[in-house]
Amino acid sequence: MTRIAIGGLLHETNTFAPTKAGYHAFMHGSGAASIADAASVLTTMRNINAGQSGFIAEAEARGWDLVPTIACFASPSAHVTEDAFERIVGVMIDRIKAAGAVDGVYLDLHGAMVTEHLDDGEGEILARVREVIGPDVPLVASVDLHANVTPEMIDHADALIAYRKYPHTDMADTGRASAQHLALLINSQQRFAKAFRQLPFLIPISWQCTNDQPTKGIYETLATYQSDAVPTLSFAPGFPAADFINCGPSVFAYGRTQADADAAADAIAALVAGHENDFDGRIYSPDDGVRHAMELAKTATRPIVIADTQDNPGAGGDSDTTGMLRALVRNRAQRAAIGMIYDPQSALAAHAAGEGATVTLSLGSKSGIPGDAPLTESFIVEKLSDGRFVAPGPFYGGRKMDMGPSAALRIGDIRVVVCSHKAQLADQAMYRFVGIEPTEQAILVNKSSVHFRADFEPIAEKLLICAAPGPMPADPATLPWTRLRPGIRVKPNGPAFAP
Repeated sequence: MTRIAIGGLLHETNTFAPTKAGYHAFMHGSGAASIADAASVLTTMRNINAGQSGFIAEAEARGWDLVPTIACFASPSAHVTEDAFERIVGVMIDRIKAAGAVDGVYLDLHGAMVTEHLDDGEGEILARVREVIGPDVPLVASVDLHANVTPEMIDHADALIAYRKYPHTDMADTGRASAQHLALLINSQQRFAKAFRQLPFLIPISWQCTNDQPTKGIYETLATYQSDAVPTLSFAPGFPAADFINCGPSVFAYGRTQADADAAADAIAALVAGHENDFDGRIYSPDDGVRHAMELAKTATRPIVIADTQDNPGAGGDSDTTGMLRALVRNRAQRAAIGMIYDPQSALAAHAAGEGATVTLSLGSKSGIPGDAPLTESFIVEKLSDGRFVAPGPFYGGRKMDMGPSAALRIGDIRVVVCSHKAQLADQAMYRFVGIEPTEQAILVNKSSVHFRADFEPIAEKLLICAAPGPMPADPATLPWTRLRPGIRVKPNGPAFAP
């Protein structure tokens, strides 16, 4: 029987963010208890939208014997601590060693992890796994569409396969594709030629959405280049908030011959470069965005949904800034809701006061983002929750969530979801668990950049993007870069970075 070792460690690192990811952050990853040990990987990572889930389903259909090691992830943030990285990777490596002879290894990785002691977290993981299994055992990894792929990652893996959708509704599909490619490697006993191209400009995450052009068309074209000669081909737009030399978009191809791989990689790299002018769009100030939403809501039959993109916890924000909430209050928005504000102290105060009580809080802004401050006001406690619910939408894919003590607070006709753990608001259930029906609101403000679109676009009259204070600038050129690759443009058609 074919024996495959599997493991997963995912973190997207914003080196400019306010909070690092220690071991505890992986114990409670993105709203769900997430460190699964060897005994529980095959049950925890099943029937959800995750790379390991798709891989497990495909592997079992092929009759493979799986050797699980670990599965964990944490909300995007600043650097992963050295302690957390070494503890988790140590477990993964020890269990691969203990597995003995295996026919292949699959890893579910992000591709944009920076640690306190390593610029290239995934390159180090792949190198350590390769050292254990030797040069001949196939090693395949799935990576996020936002991966900042490095030469070392390409060198140590036999294949990297990236998501093709943002919102990432295809994470499980990418795991399945990884299993199919690993089967090809095992059955053919062939190693494919590799081609790796890094693009010359950073792409803002708001314009990476695959529902829109130009990215939608790029991926449609990319799919036509995949063939028997080029079994897998990926474009990763990258995560433009990691200050190290390999931050940025890339293309990587695997071909029967070097010429096959090079031709596919060159074609897609040229296609992306040719769309440099198109990676752009309208971003509103908080007041302009709220006022425009209020005007649209007068005739709309569905909610106007605003992305609070710069405090997106899916990109390193702490989900606690108050800029958009202040704009809602200042402009006296009606039938409006915002979620989620991460503030455990305020959530506990609401629970202590009880439903129906009025409580004065200094809400949010505990992370100390410049230009932001807590909102000190009196709020009505409308609904309390223990924070446990299922997020059934296409992004979370049925994941069991645990936001800790949570509440719906009201100020005027504005409702605020307050929680005790961080998670990107990318599912309608993240309003409903505290009694707010999102489809009945005129305006929804989501602390997310793009992932929310998977579940909210079908109910939205219009989508807007606003830039309130936060650690993930909509324009990467505003970040204080110091260590990028010399010459890379810090935004499309922007200035070239010089050390």
